[in-house]
Parts: sequence; C-alpha cells; structure tokens
Amino acid sequence: MGVFKVPIEVGDPAAQTFEPIEATVDTGATNTMLPANLLRKLGVTPYKKSVFELADGRQVEFELGRTWLKVDGQQEFTQVIFGSDDAEPLLGAITLEEMALSVDPVRRQLVPVHKYLL
Repeated sequence: MGVFKVPIEVGDPAAQTFEPIEATVDTGATNTMLPANLLRKLGVTPYKKSVFELADGRQVEFELGRTWLKVDGQQEFTQVIFGSDDAEPLLGAITLEEMALSVDPVRRQLVPVHKYLL
C-alpha cells in the first residue's frame, strides 16, 4: 500500500484546544498512537492498559485514553495509545473506521466510505 502522512489535530477531552500534527496512516495498527507528552499536555488521562503486538512479534503494554481527533474535516472522540514521548504519531484502523475513512493506495490519501448496518 505504501506509507503516507496526513495532517490531523489532536484535541483535549473537552474539544476546546487542538494541536496540529502529522500522522502516518497505518491500517495495520488497531489504534491511533500519539506521543504521551502531547496527550498529557492536552489533559488526556489514561483509563486502562492494554497489550499490543508489534510488527517484530514482541508484545508491549501501553496506556490507553480517549480524546478528540480531527481528520479530513471530521471530528471524533476516539481511543488513543499513549506512545513514548518521541513516538511517531500513527492513525490507526479504529479511528479511520469511526470516521468512515478508507485508504486510496494509488493516490495515497484518505477517502470517505459508506457505513453499513446489516
């Protein structure tokens, strides 16, 4: 598919303050991961820990929180991983699905998709 970045905005839990950043679109990542120092600066607090499997097979425990993200003109309250302070921001599959966004691998961009209820 190739890797590409998109501009996003990370908000505080009250959706009053947003910080613009670039995030790598990673449909192989379940959750969106952001630097912990950015999340804490915005007042996001972890509510639980969860274990994730990395690409190399290692399992690592991370804290999880919830906050607002803006992507491609949409805003959603989503679950986020507290990555290391220097972690590369990743936009994961759950956030993309919540926002009804998919990946156009040829144009390397996000595209809107329909939500279904069967």
